[in-house]
Amino acid sequence: MTQLRDDLKEQKLLTMTMDGEIVDFTEGETIYEVSARNQKDVPTLCYDDRLEAFGACRLCVVEVEGIRNPVASCTTKANDGMVVKTSTPAVEKHRKTLLELVASENRNIDVDELSGYASQEFANLIDRYEARTGRFAGKKSGTTNTKDKNPFILRDYDNCISCYRCVRVCAEREGDYAINIMNRGFETQIITEFNNDLRDSDCTFCGQCVQTCPTGALGDKKALRDADTEGEVKKTRTICPYCGVGCSVDMLSKGDKIVGVQPAMDGPANEGALCIKGQFAFDFIQNEDRLGKPLIRREDGKLHECEWDEALDFAAAGFKKARDEYGRRSIYGIASGRAPHEAAYTMQKFIRASFGTNYIDNCSRA
Repeated sequence: MTQLRDDLKEQKLLTMTMDGEIVDFTEGETIYEVSARNQKDVPTLCYDDRLEAFGACRLCVVEVEGIRNPVASCTTKANDGMVVKTSTPAVEKHRKTLLELVASENRNIDVDELSGYASQEFANLIDRYEARTGRFAGKKSGTTNTKDKNPFILRDYDNCISCYRCVRVCAEREGDYAINIMNRGFETQIITEFNNDLRDSDCTFCGQCVQTCPTGALGDKKALRDADTEGEVKKTRTICPYCGVGCSVDMLSKGDKIVGVQPAMDGPANEGALCIKGQFAFDFIQNEDRLGKPLIRREDGKLHECEWDEALDFAAAGFKKARDEYGRRSIYGIASGRAPHEAAYTMQKFIRASFGTNYIDNCSRA
C-alpha cells in the first residue's frame, strides 16, 4: 500500500485546456470523455458510452490548437497540454450543416417517445440547432421492412441514419451478430443474414438495438401500440422480477396502464441490458384473464369466487392441517417470478417464520 501511494505521488497530473478552463484527465481518455465529465454539451449521434467509439456522425468534432481541421472528439485521445475548443462558431455551423444533411434523407424526424430509450436524440438535436430548414431536400435513404412479422421490433429504416449503433450493440454487448450492414451511400441497409426476418436470424429479441437507436428507425412495437393512448408517459424505476440477476428497468405508463419497459442504462446489474422477458413480457399485468377475486374449490369439486377473508381462512386451515398431520417439513413454498419482489419476500418470511424450515424457492432462481 505504501508503494502504491508513492507511485501515485510520482505520477504526473495530466491536464488540458478546454474552453478556457484547465481540466485534468487520466491517460487513455478521449476528448469526448473529458468533455462529458466536465459538463460540456458536445453533441453526437453515433456514440453510446457502452460501445467502442466509432466516429461516424462527426457531430462531436472540436477544434484542437495545432491541428488544422476539427477532429472527432470521441476517437481522439486527450494529450497533456492540449488546448481544445468545443463550440466555436465554425464548429457549430459545421454541426448544423451535418444535421440538415442527415435530416434531408429521412422520411420524418419526429417519432413517438415510446419508440425507444434514445429515440428522441435526433429530433432534439435538430431542434437545438434549428436544422429543420429543408434546404438539402432530395433523395431519401433506407427502406422500411414492413414484411417482418416479428411481434417486438419495428424496422422502420426510412428513419435510419447509418450510425450503426444497433449493429454494434448487437455484436459488442450481446455477442449475437444478428444484424449487419449492406451496401453504401443511399442504398445502405441494416439487414439480417440473407435478409430474412428477425425471427429466422440469431436475434434473441433483447431489444438492445431498439433502445440505442437515436431516430426510432428501430422501435418497440409493443409500446407503440399505446402511442395514441391519452396521457403523458411516466417512468417508474423498479427491478425486473423474472430472474435472480436483478436488472433495473423503467416501467412506462400512461395513467394506470403499463405501456412498455425500458432498461435502466445506469442499472448496476444490467447497465442497459435486458433479456426478451424483461424487455417485452409484461402483457400479463393487464391481461383480461387475470383473476379478479380469489377462488375456492368447494365440495362440488368446482372453483367458486369468494371474498379474501374466506379465502385466507380456508388457506390457513389447509396449512394447519398439513402441518398437524404430516409435520412442518411437508409444506413447501414456491414464489412466482411474475409477482412483485415484496410478494417474494413475504412468501419466504411466511415459510421460514411460520413453519421453521427453509423449504422455499422461486421460479426466477434459475
